[in-house]
Amino acid sequence: MTKILFVCHGNICRSPMAEFIMKDIVKKAGREADFTIASAATSAEELGNPVYPPARRKLLEHGISCAGKTARRLTARDYEEYDLLVGMDGYNIKNMLRICSGDPKGKISLLLDYTGTGGEVSDPWYTGDFERAWIDIERGCIALFERLRGADIKI
Repeated sequence: MTKILFVCHGNICRSPMAEFIMKDIVKKAGREADFTIASAATSAEELGNPVYPPARRKLLEHGISCAGKTARRLTARDYEEYDLLVGMDGYNIKNMLRICSGDPKGKISLLLDYTGTGGEVSDPWYTGDFERAWIDIERGCIALFERLRGADIKI
């Protein structure tokens, strides 16, 4: 089983979108049993809050529910529990490295690095562009899944 933790600043927009998009991808591929997928925040400011309504609506537009999801914070223990910790931007990576005391096992990455083009998923909390976030996150999740599938889902 491969365990993936998606991480963003508040865990109410980008990382839960990635969590539920990836869950949808693996479900449609009939590979749910091969994955544990979750998301977390690098900050404490949104802890316990549900997915931000525009992010929730964007997921629902694509038939994906995120019901019951509330923001939680990344912990150092998550580094041992998950195989991959996938951030949305460089600021997330910086904070992930701080919280996890580095990345000695090479588990921390940027989502869009899996696409071959790199880049960052801009934060729709600030941009208001949830469509752009959807496109980037979906593209990253598909590329990540393809890479893992090509590796027989082994890290």
